[in-house]
Order: sequence, then C-alpha cells, then structure tokens
Amino acid sequence: MDLNGISKNKVLVSLIVLAVLTRLIPHPPNIAPITGIALFGGSRFNNKWIGFGLPLLCMFISDLFLGFSSITMFVYLSFMMISYIGINSKTITNGTILGSSLLFFLLTNLGVFLLGYPHTIQGLITCYTLALPFFGYSLISTLLFSVLIETVYKLKNIFISKYI
Repeated sequence: MDLNGISKNKVLVSLIVLAVLTRLIPHPPNIAPITGIALFGGSRFNNKWIGFGLPLLCMFISDLFLGFSSITMFVYLSFMMISYIGINSKTITNGTILGSSLLFFLLTNLGVFLLGYPHTIQGLITCYTLALPFFGYSLISTLLFSVLIETVYKLKNIFISKYI
C-alpha cells in the first residue's frame, strides 16, 4: 500500500480533491488536472485499475455538481486511453503530454462533431477549426499539471526519505 514511501491513500485522496476543486472553481476552458492525473495514475500506480479509475472518479464526482453532457462518454473514454498511455510509457515526457492532449482534442471533438455538426467534410473541418483554441488550453493544462503533480510527488519522496 505504498508509493515509494508515501501512503497510496493520501496520494489518491489528494489527487481527487485537487481534480474536483479545480473543476468546480471558475477557470479557463480545459484547464484542469485530469489529464495529468490520468498520466500520473497510469505510470505510477502498480494497480492499473486505480490508474484507469482515478481520472474517471474525479470526473464523475465533479460532473455530479457540474452536470453531464452529451459528449461525456467521449471525454471519459479519452481519459481511459490517456491512462493507458501512462501505463505504457512508465514516465511522463513531452511526448506523452503532447500525445495525451492531442488524443483528448481529437476524441472529444469527434464526439462534438458526431452529436452536433452536419456529417460532412465541411462540418468536420468547422468543428475541429472552432476547437483549436481549446487544444491550446488543454496542452498548457496537461503540461502544467503533469509537471506539478510529478514535482510534488518527487519532492515529497525526497523530504520523507531525508527528514523522516
């Protein structure tokens, strides 16, 4: 039940609280730690069910307050796939951050296209073109929160091994 000296339960609860709070407070679109949490959970937890379930639980709890949308299944599926990226990469790199943000962009906007745009090439182009600013937010958010989560995790390990 240990993640290199840190209680797994404390890490899980901290990540859930971080994710839910950041989704509930006012913030720019797509600025939330869920992608970073999905990568971290996939790469750091030995129990891969936790890696898959952690971002979904965070989303579900906050969606109870925010409401579910017509593309919720596309959003949840994208986070499951991002957790899988974390599992396969074992570390969070610039490539996993870019790939995760791109996957989220492509899959969630496919849902937007399928459920809200004419099923034509022009509808597809319009959908993805209008979504481009959100990709920038997602990329910045994934980078920011992935680095933040990983840094806090490593600093806590250093602190515990050095002072406790």
